[in-house]
Amino acid sequence: MTEPFTIAIDGPAAAGKGTISRAVAAHFNCAHLDTGLLYRAVGAKMLLGQDPADAARGLTAADTQGAGLRSPEVAQAASRVAVLPEVRAALLDFQRSFARRAGGAVLDGRDIGTVICPQAEVKLFVTASAEVRAQRRYAELVAGGSEVSPAQVLADVRERDARDRDRAAAPLKPAPDAVTIDTSDMTIDQAVTRAIGAVERARTG
Repeated sequence: MTEPFTIAIDGPAAAGKGTISRAVAAHFNCAHLDTGLLYRAVGAKMLLGQDPADAARGLTAADTQGAGLRSPEVAQAASRVAVLPEVRAALLDFQRSFARRAGGAVLDGRDIGTVICPQAEVKLFVTASAEVRAQRRYAELVAGGSEVSPAQVLADVRERDARDRDRAAAPLKPAPDAVTIDTSDMTIDQAVTRAIGAVERARTG
């Protein structure tokens, strides 16, 4: 790709959208932005006592680096700051500019196809059952050394889902023209193949 071409990939936590997004970006040689890291970075700063809106306005690329952004505490903080309209507004221009860069871009998040890039050439909504997503998240956390119980992780997933769906600002939902990919019973390779196929059809269609 040489012209701007936006691939918007949305979905709830641990559905596989990050893995799919990275694979799609690599396949089509596009830039990739995990927009959730922007909110995690703001959430991490809030946990340190900074005002979320101020943190969003002053965010730098360096703030989105670091393994600490993947902790359960930061994930919950990210979900809390994501409901704040002033935080979302502060991050909007950055995401839209990234989306229209030459050579194409893949953005994954929760409102890319509905709010950030409603005119995206391709929109995917990646989902899975709460139980499957909780199992995946639990495995990640245990592998990272966290001491959590499966029941607590499932409760956290459901709590975050409810917060993301019910927030007034950009609630989590598929765009009307999004292709839904339910990864509950898919392997990673199957999900990636399905996503690449949807992009190919849009490019040639």
